[in-house]
Amino acid sequence: MALTREQLAQAAAAEDSRRRMAHLQRLSYRELQELLAGDPVEAAVWIRSAAEQGLPAAQLRLGRMLLEGTGVPKDLRSALAWFSRAADQGDAEAMNMVGRCLENGWGTPADPQRAAARYRASARLGYDWGEYNFANMLFDGRGVPCDRARALGWYRRAARQGHGRAMNLLGRCLEEGWGCDPDPAAAATWYQRSAATGYFRGQYNYAAVLAQHGHAGAAATWYLKAAAGGDRSIRGAVLKALSNATDPALCRARERVAALCVGPTAARPMPG
Repeated sequence: MALTREQLAQAAAAEDSRRRMAHLQRLSYRELQELLAGDPVEAAVWIRSAAEQGLPAAQLRLGRMLLEGTGVPKDLRSALAWFSRAADQGDAEAMNMVGRCLENGWGTPADPQRAAARYRASARLGYDWGEYNFANMLFDGRGVPCDRARALGWYRRAARQGHGRAMNLLGRCLEEGWGCDPDPAAAATWYQRSAATGYFRGQYNYAAVLAQHGHAGAAATWYLKAAAGGDRSIRGAVLKALSNATDPALCRARERVAALCVGPTAARPMPG
């Protein structure tokens, strides 16, 4: 029985995909990295071939490209499908991205319960973003019963892996006594570590602790870093915190932050 034109085209596409996959397998690690990190449109062809051959890392990468419209047309539903394929193979990062899609309604109706389950699966495999996102669900009671003590534990796990956002929220829990007894000294330590990663909210909170303890010069430095790397809301928070400042260093910081507020607000990257 003769094949239809559509069947012939599908067979040719599959053969092209297998050839590209065979070529990828012959490349050295450095050559492979250079190819995949090159022009997104050119890289997309190779990434799709690897994804179609079942490589979880390629499926995850293709999902991210489809989610953001990088090198390929934006397609949230297809992005979720590729994340799901990688997640089904046990990829913790892909599990987290399926959770992100389910939480935010990207390519599917929002479903907090299923999102929390995916985050939990990712967290149990030790992926820091999965730990952080599952902690957020526990903290807010979205998709799971609110349990701030458990949230604290997951924030701590992610923080110990160097996750800047988790460090900051661990600090907040310790400062406010959310899910634990208050521990201001430990909170300050985690704020400092979060600030050192470049996370602007950690920088703001660490600056506030320094100012509270009379270290005006250091506080001014961290307030400025938070304002420079953060969004309009954090700049407003810095200005409010410094509104009654009399120390010269803090006053100069207030003036510089006010000047930043006049300029355009930079777009911030989407977290994973």
